[in-house]
Formats: sequence, structure tokens, C-alpha cells
Amino acid sequence: MRYINANAVLPKELVEKLQNFVQGEYLYIPAIKDQHKPWGELSGFREEIDRRNRDIIQAYASGASIQELAESYCLSVYAIRKIIYAK
Repeated sequence: MRYINANAVLPKELVEKLQNFVQGEYLYIPAIKDQHKPWGELSGFREEIDRRNRDIIQAYASGASIQELAESYCLSVYAIRKIIYAK
């Protein structure tokens, strides 16, 4: 989540009205239920994790051991097993 200055996106009248309630604080405005984006979609981190997991599965299929993968990717053996055996 990134910070956006209210003056940059809201009409002056609305900013003045909001200042009656909150001044100099962060205000979280939740997304509309139907427009909520899944975790990592905006930042691209979900895609990065999925790519890493595919690489781990491919390396395991090519003969790398779970221990080697854990050390290579700085993950626990348990985490590597979860990735490999995920349905």
C-alpha cells in the first residue's frame, strides 16, 4: 500500500470536510468488495513467488535434493516440501 496525498486526488471541498475528522494522519480507504485485488497482485510479488516455486519444482524434478534447494533458496526443508508436494 502506498501513500497518496489527498490534495492530489480529491476535490478541495472534500479534503476540507475530511479535515474536520482527521488531520495529519493516515486514513485507510478500503476497496469495494468486488474490486479487491488479491495479495501481491499490484506489486507483482505474487508472480515472483510463483516463478520461484516453479523453478524449485523444476530443479527438484532435475535431481536436486530438498536440502540443496532449501540452502539455495534460503527456505526451510519444510517450506521446500510444501512447494514440491502442493497440488
